[in-house]
Amino acid sequence: MTDAAAALLRDLTAQHGPLMFHQSGGCCDGSAPMCYPVGMFLTGPADVKLGELDVGLDDPIEVFISLAQFEYWKYTHITIDAVPGRGAGFSVEGPTGKRFIIRSRMLSEAEMQYFGLGQRA
Repeated sequence: MTDAAAALLRDLTAQHGPLMFHQSGGCCDGSAPMCYPVGMFLTGPADVKLGELDVGLDDPIEVFISLAQFEYWKYTHITIDAVPGRGAGFSVEGPTGKRFIIRSRMLSEAEMQYFGLGQRA
C-alpha cells in the first residue's frame, strides 16, 4: 500500500473500527478494491487471502480476492493506493472525497520463484 492509502485506512478505522479489503472481478464498481468493516462482507471458499496490511493500528487489515480473479492476477504485484475522487458505492471511503485504486505490475522472475509460481502461461 502507499502512504496515502495507509493514512486513509487509519482515518477510516477510527471511524468504522477494524476493516478488510476484497478485490473482485467487476460488477457494480468495476475492479475497485472494496473496503468494508470486518463482518460486513463475508469471505468463503471462493476467495483467496492475499495478505495483511499493517497501518500501525492494533489490527492488521486483511486483503482478499475472488478465486476467479486471483487466477488472472496471480502473476501481478498489487499495490493499494488512495487518490482524490469519488469512492466506490459500497466501500467505506465513498463519502470521503477519496477512493482506493489498485496499481499493478507483473511479478519479477525472483518474486515468482519466491511465491512458487513457476513460469507464466
